[in-house]
Amino acid sequence: MSTPSKIGSPKKISESTIHRLSLYYRALSLLEKENYDTVSSKQLAKIERLTPAQVRKDLSFFGSFGTRGLGYPVNELKQKIATILGIDRQWRVALIGIGNIGSALVSYKEFARQGFQIVKLFDNDQRKIGSNHKGIIVSDIKNLEQELSEASIEMVVLTTPPTVAQYLVDDIVNSGVKAILNFAPINLKVPEHIYLRNENMAMELEYLSFALTNNAPPRRQPSY
Repeated sequence: MSTPSKIGSPKKISESTIHRLSLYYRALSLLEKENYDTVSSKQLAKIERLTPAQVRKDLSFFGSFGTRGLGYPVNELKQKIATILGIDRQWRVALIGIGNIGSALVSYKEFARQGFQIVKLFDNDQRKIGSNHKGIIVSDIKNLEQELSEASIEMVVLTTPPTVAQYLVDDIVNSGVKAILNFAPINLKVPEHIYLRNENMAMELEYLSFALTNNAPPRRQPSY
């Protein structure tokens, strides 16, 4: 069996394919806990409400996996998908904004299990600065650019009010960080080389309210 190939052209890999890889990884983790040695594309497809052809197509982007008629070794495929997703290593993460959402995210243990280590916290509230929050000292946001750089931060989670988000993003970009997960309800402007993901929980609830109000057909969104 070959090892996962490097992605020659990331633009050819769709966002939906990457999302499904995350689903396969979680399904394989559950199968591993249940002591499954192998799994077929049909079984994986059934778990995630997909087709076996879709599973095989998604995996084929990254190499040759498994053996025809025998399926995929669960542990081996899980590890290879982890390598593809980049979660077979530790990522240094900073979180900015220790409000309700920020505090909840710091407490979310799944981040650490997946290799995302929150090592820096920032806020502008003098009552929080210098305090110990879940074992991490909260830093003053005014030193953001310098401290992100010195701590070799690779990803930033932004949970601040929208009024200050763009100002902070400029400092984040200047620090050398290239990946941002934004919870602030605002369209941020970033250079083309920056990876930006937006999470707007209010919009997700608005979608649900629309669906209920208009009796829209249910549409399944991938769960992560």
